[in-house]
Amino acid sequence: MLEKNSLTKIKKDVEDSVGKKVILKANKGRKKTTVREGILESAYPSIFVVKISNQYDSVRRVSYTYSDILTETVEVTICDGEERKISIC
Repeated sequence: MLEKNSLTKIKKDVEDSVGKKVILKANKGRKKTTVREGILESAYPSIFVVKISNQYDSVRRVSYTYSDILTETVEVTICDGEERKISIC
């Protein structure tokens, strides 16, 4: 079982990655998953916000809680400048 410290570790990892490109894989239920690419815009005490651009030049912001990562509802992969990927799980 995961400890409370793992939630604070997830929060710190997300806060350290603000401004970086991320890939989100979200579980939408009934075997539906969506994969989106965006920029981790900001991190707040209970949520984090990702700015997503699509092919129609519209900008959309989605927010998730840190517990979404803990319960594996959302999988966040951080892409560094060297195309290295770091998963927060």
